[in-house]
Amino acid sequence: MSSSKASKQKPCQVCNRSASAPPGSSSIHYEKSWFYRHCSSLQQRDRQAQKSGRLFSGLLAMNVVFLGSAFISSMIFNHVAITLADVWILLSILKLLCLCWIVYYLLGTSRQPHAVLYRDSHAGAIWIRGSLLLFGTFSILLNVFQIGYSVIQINCKSKVEIVFPSIEIVYVATQAFFLWHHSKDCIQVQHNLTRCGLMLTIATNLLLWLLAVTNDSIHMEIESQLREVEQRLAGSNETDSCTCPNTTTCKVFQKGYILLYPFNTEYCLICCSVLYVMWKNVGRRISHHHIPHIKPKFKLHGVVFGPLLGATAVIIGICVFMMYQIQATGSAPNYQVFVLYYSYYIVLLPLMCMCAVVGTIIHALEKREVDTLKNPTRSLDAILLMGAALGQIAMSYFSIVAIVATDPKDMLNSLILSSSVLLIFQYVTQSIFIIDGLQRQPFAETKISPSKEEEVNEEQHNHEAQDQRRMSVLELGQEFRRVSLSYIHTYSHLSWKRKALKEISFFLVLCNIILWIMPTFGAHPAFENGLQKSFYGYSTWFAIVNFGLPLSVFYRMHSVGGLLEVYVSA
Repeated sequence: MSSSKASKQKPCQVCNRSASAPPGSSSIHYEKSWFYRHCSSLQQRDRQAQKSGRLFSGLLAMNVVFLGSAFISSMIFNHVAITLADVWILLSILKLLCLCWIVYYLLGTSRQPHAVLYRDSHAGAIWIRGSLLLFGTFSILLNVFQIGYSVIQINCKSKVEIVFPSIEIVYVATQAFFLWHHSKDCIQVQHNLTRCGLMLTIATNLLLWLLAVTNDSIHMEIESQLREVEQRLAGSNETDSCTCPNTTTCKVFQKGYILLYPFNTEYCLICCSVLYVMWKNVGRRISHHHIPHIKPKFKLHGVVFGPLLGATAVIIGICVFMMYQIQATGSAPNYQVFVLYYSYYIVLLPLMCMCAVVGTIIHALEKREVDTLKNPTRSLDAILLMGAALGQIAMSYFSIVAIVATDPKDMLNSLILSSSVLLIFQYVTQSIFIIDGLQRQPFAETKISPSKEEEVNEEQHNHEAQDQRRMSVLELGQEFRRVSLSYIHTYSHLSWKRKALKEISFFLVLCNIILWIMPTFGAHPAFENGLQKSFYGYSTWFAIVNFGLPLSVFYRMHSVGGLLEVYVSA
């Protein structure tokens, strides 16, 4: 009886489930289907293969980086056993391997059927690819100048110093072309080979950056050698065959090499970041709801005070930079020029800190939702910002310790101490503001009503008819007044939060541009003022500056891209 009752109750339970379930779903039971279990195992195998491929390619890159670092470190500490030519030979082999893989990817992998079914819209932003082309062009010119400088001194230069820059030119040009066209690819074939090729290229770029950082003192060494040679030759007729002859061509190659040297380090870091995003996107499948239908565009409407204050900061910064370069390039740097340089930082950095804090508060007050979708590019932006900020923060703390331990009451020392503390606060507050802004969804654009659109079209038609006639002075004034009123009308329709975010973002963009220009083109007071160098010693402080300064320059450039995205999303 109990079994018969149970058998009678089971259909009722099934009927109740089917009645409560949505229509069309009661007849399909995926949890009991062999096909579903088979598909789930395939999904698990795919995930396991993805993890294994990433692990293997990561181990490959780690071993290559350790091998190259051992070569470079041995070159630094033992010039006899391992020379710079040996390091160049190793890097040339790695670059040739990377070139073979890039050519294979361009001609083989990317052209296979169903190879690139998805493209990451967040990866390879136009400012990143533009920076790649700009710095890649400068890197090619740098190698051209190096080849010319070595050819002039062919008597005391090895052939490796001519072959290595030649391979570098081909490598930089091919890699820039590859990243410009394929930085958004989510490759769906040959996963393991693609991951290993990308990681090998990342490791090669890291080693090139490490070599460039260790040799960043070349411009200081060349200038000091030139001064010593000039002083020696002033009292004697002896000549050195390994010095740059007193010709215009040699001077151009030498100065061009010194000027363009920092751009090579920036190019290597940007390539590493783009290649890492491509590595994360290998085998990635993007659903349609992850693809943004409307992409915000960069418009200058709605900002007034930000461009004005930012342009003022840029103009003053250029004047300070020019005065510093004129004074610091002399035989004895002037005490006043260091005071002027650090005073500019002390005035500008508190404004940037205040703007970043206000922007972060506005992000907390606004009602925009946080974008929780998985995005490798956004995650990498946050990692790069915080990682690159460590360079300047480390330099600032070392400077604080050196000043407090020596003489903090001196005027120049107090200025350096204040600027070091302000730099730490500015890096932290700006990084928080950018990361918080990148995680917010963009504002929804308000559409113009049909009646207003007809009025605008009619007004544009009238003005086009007026433009056909020759404008008088009065008509020019009316046209200027119309454009000004249109700009003010657009600005007044924005909410105060959007206005403030746009003003703050644009101001910080211009400030970071001038703070990127000054150290990139040769203003290095942290090394030239002599305070930290005398406290820590030449070798120790040189290593600290060569580690922190390129990261600081990269942080400024990367912050410009992040702030532009915050500006556009607002």
